[in-house]
Amino acid sequence: MTQIGDSNRLLSDINVTPFVDVMLVLLIIFMVAAPMMIEGVDVSLPKATSQPLPAEKKQLMVTVNNKHQVYINDYLVEIDELKDRLIKILGGQVDREIYLRADEHIPYGVVVQVMSEIQNAGVVKLGMVTAPKYENEHQTKHKNK
Repeated sequence: MTQIGDSNRLLSDINVTPFVDVMLVLLIIFMVAAPMMIEGVDVSLPKATSQPLPAEKKQLMVTVNNKHQVYINDYLVEIDELKDRLIKILGGQVDREIYLRADEHIPYGVVVQVMSEIQNAGVVKLGMVTAPKYENEHQTKHKNK
């Protein structure tokens, strides 16, 4: 703080340059680190022409990949344990809603078995997740170029 002239007023200036420097460094770190933190289950979804549903909150996702492995969100579970795990997760929820993502190359019987386990866990609503049809066509055009 410095005094100006003969008056008794104090002048206080905040130097924001170090603050801006730190923020820019943090921004760069997060920009580089964010793509590395993305994980998920690799699933080739069947294509459909339906419109996406609006989602108000993050939903519980059950995924079946092409190796017939079942995941609740990103956690691997055995198909025999699926019902019990879902009952524990959904516990006292009144609005029991789950989305099912299944690889397009797995047999229909496996999907039905997973759907049965979900229903036996007391799930009221089961949504099927698909990829937009035009997404596959768009990727094929780019591969052919």
